[in-house]
Amino acid sequence: MKTAKKLNYRDYEIILYPLLTEKSNMMTSNAQYFFAVRKDASKPEIKSAIENLFHVKVQAVNTLIKKGKTRIFKGRRGVQSDVKKAMVCLEAGQKIDFSTGV
Repeated sequence: MKTAKKLNYRDYEIILYPLLTEKSNMMTSNAQYFFAVRKDASKPEIKSAIENLFHVKVQAVNTLIKKGKTRIFKGRRGVQSDVKKAMVCLEAGQKIDFSTGV
């Protein structure tokens, strides 16, 4: 029987949302999932948050920061914001199901 870890509300602040794209859906077959995370989140914090929220065992976490770009739309100049992405590799046999809505 699994022992439940204490719920940490910081975990909900670290993981902003899952990145559900065509490429990320192909990577789920390799047990790799992509998330947008806070810019100040470290790899151990991301690993802990994923393990607590989804009850899976994380093998590795890789991160990257996508710099925002300046765009012009209908003659108006705007700036996209920076986004920190995390690629989370799970242990063999583990998976996260986003379609259940839980």
